[in-house]
Order: sequence, then structure tokens, then C-alpha cells
Amino acid sequence: MPGLSVVLLIGSLLFSMRLVAEPLPSPTGEVILTISGNIAHTNAGAQAHLDRDMLMALESRVVETNTPWHSDSSRYEGPLLLAVLQVAGAEGERIVVRALNDFEAEIPITDLHDYKVILALHRDGEPMPIREFGPLFVLYPFDEHPELNNETIRFRSVWQVEKIHVP
Repeated sequence: MPGLSVVLLIGSLLFSMRLVAEPLPSPTGEVILTISGNIAHTNAGAQAHLDRDMLMALESRVVETNTPWHSDSSRYEGPLLLAVLQVAGAEGERIVVRALNDFEAEIPITDLHDYKVILALHRDGEPMPIREFGPLFVLYPFDEHPELNNETIRFRSVWQVEKIHVP
């Protein structure tokens, strides 16, 4: 029955479009990340506001690594930065990450794919306070990829992250 196939196709397309257009749930805790720009999923006007629980519910990763800013190796945990962008329906080739002190760095999306970059929320099992790079830290797996230990990547490793803009 070709007519039924068309009806099913149109129905599944409409259902998919409805899922894409639905807003994100509102955060129930303190907002620690705002995503703006070219995003499809919002919950605060044209922005996506995420709290700690929303971020922890995303696909996450643990990275044990040394960083250029710490004397010892640490265990960092947080959502994949790609998962954070996906929940907001982000579309683009780069993002601009901004810290609490207004420092900004541009990060190509290819980095997120190539290195499974995380938005670290925890260091050695503890939430990261502002004075210790928190609440969010763009973390590259430095020990897994020694080539990352360079000035460009250090610049992209923003700590005290508060906003991500998708141009």
C-alpha cells in the first residue's frame, strides 16, 4: 500500500520535527552554563540554561591526565563537550567559550571529535570550586595525546567556564 507508506513517512517526519522543536526542560538547580547562538533547543528565551544535574545526565567521560597548570595527575569527570552541544541542538564549525572573567577562546568542533574533550565538573571526585578552575573546565586529554601540550591547546582549555556561544 503506497498510500500507507506516505502517511507513515509524513507522520514520522512530523514527529521528528516536533522533537527537534521542543524546548529543553528548565533547570531545577543553579544555572552554571549558558549556551547561545546557533542552537535549536532552548529553555530561557533564545538560550539554553543548564544546571549541574542536567550536565551530569549527559554522556560523560573520565580523563586521568596531567595538565600544564597542576603538578600532579588528576582524575577529571564531566560530560563530553559534544554531548553538551548536542543537547542544545548546536550547529556550527566552532564555538566560543567564555570564562567568568570574560576570557574567551575559540574552539573548532573538530577538536571535540578528535580528542573527546570534556567539560570537567569534578576533579578527583570532588566538584571543582571557582578558585580551583571550576565550576566547569574545558579539558583535553593531555596524557593520551602528547601533541596537545602546546600553546594553542592551552589557550583553548578554558577554566571557570560560564558561557558557550555557537556563531
